[in-house]
Amino acid sequence: MKAVTMCILGVLVAIPSALRAQEVGEAYDHASVGVFADYLRFAPGSGTTNFVGLGGRAGFHVNHNVQIEGEFSYYFQRNFTNTFTNGITTSFVTTRVRPLTGLFGPKFETSGPFKFFVTGKVGFVNFTNTSSAVTFGTLGTAFSSVGGSGTHFALYPGGGVEGFWGPFGLRAEIGDQIYLNNGTFNNLRVSFGPQIRF
Repeated sequence: MKAVTMCILGVLVAIPSALRAQEVGEAYDHASVGVFADYLRFAPGSGTTNFVGLGGRAGFHVNHNVQIEGEFSYYFQRNFTNTFTNGITTSFVTTRVRPLTGLFGPKFETSGPFKFFVTGKVGFVNFTNTSSAVTFGTLGTAFSSVGGSGTHFALYPGGGVEGFWGPFGLRAEIGDQIYLNNGTFNNLRVSFGPQIRF
């Protein structure tokens, strides 16, 4: 009888500890925020320009394997090379186009400290044309021009992996940033950066 009483008492003491351990593991499963460096291979037709920019994202879980995310990214001006037909002369030209992208949609992920995921988002890409230096003012100009003639509907299918150590983690993602402008234009996009979950 004493052994049964000790066993029941042990189970009753262990249940709150087990529940607390489960809560601690789930304590980081409500929402996440992060910043990232972004590469966009912009191919509007015959030419290609490689943009590098910065972005931020935030998301919240609707259950353990589905998260709703929103993100913005801004790409800086880029220099590119034009080689003329003689194959010898090269010039450096500064592009004045600076894309701003806003996307929103679900992310479906696996469980565990390393999560594989796929995502599908919709939103916009705005092509701001400015000769100003890159400052917060040009970012404000890019936001204010959203909805104008340079704004186009965008789709983004992608996937990647993220790893977490407690609340801190790293995320790598690759996808196809598609925009519509009298046709469909596919552009490779790769992003990498830290995240915090809570």
